[in-house]
Amino acid sequence: MSSINHSQENNESYFSIDTFFKQIGIGEIIHQVNFKRRTPINPTEFIKWLLTTIFVRQSLYRAKEAPAFTTRTVRNFLNDGRINWQKFVCLLASAVIKCLRPFIDSRRRLALIIDDSLFARPYSKRTELLARVYDHDKHEFLHGYRALTLGWSDANTFLPVNFALMSSKDPKNILGPCHNLDRRSLAGRRRYQAQSKMNQVAVELVSQALKHNIPAQYVLFDSWYSSPKMFDQIKQLGLDGIGMLKRSTKVYYRYRGRLYSVKALYERLRSEKRSPKATYQYSCVVKSDSGIELRLVFVRNQRKANNYLVLATTKVSLHPDEIIQLYGRRWQIETYFKAAKQYLRFDKTQVQNYDGLCGHLAIVMMTYDLLAWQERQEKDERTIGDLFYIMGEAMPDLSLTDVLVWFIKLLNQLVESEPVAPIKQLNETVDKFISSLPQSIAFQLQKA
Repeated sequence: MSSINHSQENNESYFSIDTFFKQIGIGEIIHQVNFKRRTPINPTEFIKWLLTTIFVRQSLYRAKEAPAFTTRTVRNFLNDGRINWQKFVCLLASAVIKCLRPFIDSRRRLALIIDDSLFARPYSKRTELLARVYDHDKHEFLHGYRALTLGWSDANTFLPVNFALMSSKDPKNILGPCHNLDRRSLAGRRRYQAQSKMNQVAVELVSQALKHNIPAQYVLFDSWYSSPKMFDQIKQLGLDGIGMLKRSTKVYYRYRGRLYSVKALYERLRSEKRSPKATYQYSCVVKSDSGIELRLVFVRNQRKANNYLVLATTKVSLHPDEIIQLYGRRWQIETYFKAAKQYLRFDKTQVQNYDGLCGHLAIVMMTYDLLAWQERQEKDERTIGDLFYIMGEAMPDLSLTDVLVWFIKLLNQLVESEPVAPIKQLNETVDKFISSLPQSIAFQLQKA
């Protein structure tokens, strides 16, 4: 009996993928991202097959080929430079957010989150645009890329909404071949973007997300992206930025008619003998060189008692406690990177074409969207990792459904040669039998 229950749970996973595709309208999304490859096979079948390879933790070269196409066909699909993978992720996230909107309280503050993570390729030599990139954890240079990622959060669910696979703007650090394609083409613009400045590309990702109806009021980022220019550009897009400032002596802010660096401003506030609050030390409003107003919040660093952190936002009307609470939401993108690398084969691919790498990242983000949607849709208290293992165990086993489909087809063949009365009784018996099965299996049998 336990083996039957296990098989039924397995088929639920395939049913979840089909339901997810129908709710987000995957066919319409593919049509909008410039898919022009002439093939009799529906491209949704390629995507479904790629999802299954991630769940069973197999590479494209070791995965079991589908009856209708080979793994080479799937690689050609990923390597197609005409497909706009960034737009694909944006439209996908927008559709998922639309499905989740009834579950989101209208008072929630929606935010975009910017961060990057190492996309390591330590054993690659001929991968396109491969570069020497700095690993901030190991404090050394490695071979790979920086996966610049834009995420969306409602404080409960996190969804990746855009990305850019960054190489290096310094030609000396680029190790792999670089194809100089026409910049008017999508593939050419994608490669040019990979060699641009990170902050500039981050603003482009935010702008593209807004054009595809991703709802947000704030943009969260850490000290690597915080600068007066960044806050100014985010403000011009109609959003408010919240970030952590570097305690640099080269950047000055105007406070009460005088210019101060962050360190000097902290000493100035200390000299005023203000009493620190329970959750933060000091807060004040300053102006940057461009004239934009920023509220700075000085927070005690919990790791170092004699140290402090500085948060800044263009939404000066926010209370310091609200600023701290909103910025704490930025940690969700770190949990996404951890889950993607641990479960979803984030940087474990053998594709060497740059377009193919972008396609691989888009499929990884889609897989995470599927798990996040399932967790929220069913009000599931299990983690993303738990759901991944359940889906992964389900993928290889379809024996029960295959046997039942064969059984129904055999009955239909027998019915054609029988008298009318037994046919009616047999059809009623089959209908009752199908209605007693789990919903996912019944759905597969009705299709068959």
